[in-house]
Amino acid sequence: MKSTPLLICMLLVFILLSCNKRNSKYSSAAAFPTSIYNGTEDQGELLAQMYCATCHQYPEPSLLDKHTWKEFILPRMGYMYGIYKDSTEREALFEQNEGGEIVRQRNLFPKRQRMHDTIWEAITNFYLKKAPESITPPKNKNITKDLAQFKPIFPQQKVPMPSSTFVDFSDRGTLYLGDAATKSFSEFSTDLQLLNTGNVQEGAVSLYEGEDDFWLTVMGSFSPTDAPKGFIATFPKNKGESSVPIKDLQRPVHSSYGDIDNDGDTDIIVCEFGKWTGGLSLFRNVGNGRYSKSTLLPTPGAIKAYLRDMDSDGDLDVVALFAQGDEGIDIFYNYGEGQFERKRVLKFHPSMGSSFFDLIDYNNDGHLDILYTAGDNADYAPVMKPWHGVYVYLNDGKNAFSEELFLHLNGAYNAVVNDFDGDGDSDIAAISFFPDWQNTPEEGFVYFKNEGNSFSQHTFPEVNKGRWVVMDASDYDNDGDVDLVLGSLAFEVVPKMGYVEKWIEEGIPFVVLQNTQN
Repeated sequence: MKSTPLLICMLLVFILLSCNKRNSKYSSAAAFPTSIYNGTEDQGELLAQMYCATCHQYPEPSLLDKHTWKEFILPRMGYMYGIYKDSTEREALFEQNEGGEIVRQRNLFPKRQRMHDTIWEAITNFYLKKAPESITPPKNKNITKDLAQFKPIFPQQKVPMPSSTFVDFSDRGTLYLGDAATKSFSEFSTDLQLLNTGNVQEGAVSLYEGEDDFWLTVMGSFSPTDAPKGFIATFPKNKGESSVPIKDLQRPVHSSYGDIDNDGDTDIIVCEFGKWTGGLSLFRNVGNGRYSKSTLLPTPGAIKAYLRDMDSDGDLDVVALFAQGDEGIDIFYNYGEGQFERKRVLKFHPSMGSSFFDLIDYNNDGHLDILYTAGDNADYAPVMKPWHGVYVYLNDGKNAFSEELFLHLNGAYNAVVNDFDGDGDSDIAAISFFPDWQNTPEEGFVYFKNEGNSFSQHTFPEVNKGRWVVMDASDYDNDGDVDLVLGSLAFEVVPKMGYVEKWIEEGIPFVVLQNTQN
């Protein structure tokens, strides 16, 4: 699987999420020693570092503008310490379903205030004094609509409101599409004719083809929720009945399959993105269609995970990307007998907006490097951020990673590295779900052509016929070069500019970019 369903799942979810790593010494306002605060700016910063860094990397005030800190981020931090305007505000944080009960049981939003007013005032004053009025916007790009190398092909099949959660080329040259609005999973022929479709509830996001069955991961809810509505269903390749071997998942967005315990059968790693709760989960195959669940990390925001032998010991390790405040990439080293050791190899600040990653050998040295995109911008009114874009981190051979490449792209959501034009170097194709709609809407898809010491930027003329959220790459027409498919999600644009109405009117679910190199 190369496509990334996920990012849908990040829509409308808060940037600062909860954790249970409160310092017990300061577990109540009454017990907090306010004498450590003397009102100075330096101590306001010290307190911010003390409290904000308990759940994620310490966020510098310069990361966001003053308005965003005041109206969105600081109030949501306050929730974690029992600071609300009133009881009604607290109750509104809980869903009126099983998801709400899960959050209550975790005590993520305590009834009793856990931080002294003096300390809270010091932290908020520090951020509001130091934060800029606005973030300096990135420079406008020179993206030319002259992408002659790729021919855009749109399907005849239309949908009422494009809501792609998953798009993927099969090994047979067909194309799979998951759509949240129609609650469907469909297959299209090589010439993009609809072959078959079926109802699978909201959000088919990940597909695995086994020897006898297809395994489909379904979010269960397109909207953010902690309710365990997600599942993995199997569909036999030949005659037989479908089944649901794994149920009650918290908004799963990706699954990986492999023999983790070396017993000859297939186990499953599931990214339960959730909302306020969730986790990276291991389902070990115990035979007769049954699975035993264990949690590698009980935190929300798992986006994507791969099974690779990162330490060359013969066991499959887990490499996973997490968003939702405590953003970063972890390796879970598999030591057998169900024992894993977690090591964070890349750590990002909580405003990074992690959206996708892949493991590739970028410099052909035999070691797996990291391709990563940052671009989520759904937690508040979108702010164009200079750190959004496509990154490549090189592996030194000991799983220590250093930044090799950064290409700015507002709202980047997925990327593919390949020698698309056959000239011997690596080009990059990338999509953005949050482009700068006012200044550079053509950022929705960008082909970064490698020019040696730099990359020129190109797109196709019809780039804004969809809002591209998922992408896959494969030589689907078997002509020797790599093609692309982009899936569209007709989600709101801020500020409103008439795009959504056009997307709904035209009903284009995806576009294939057929590589004409060969």
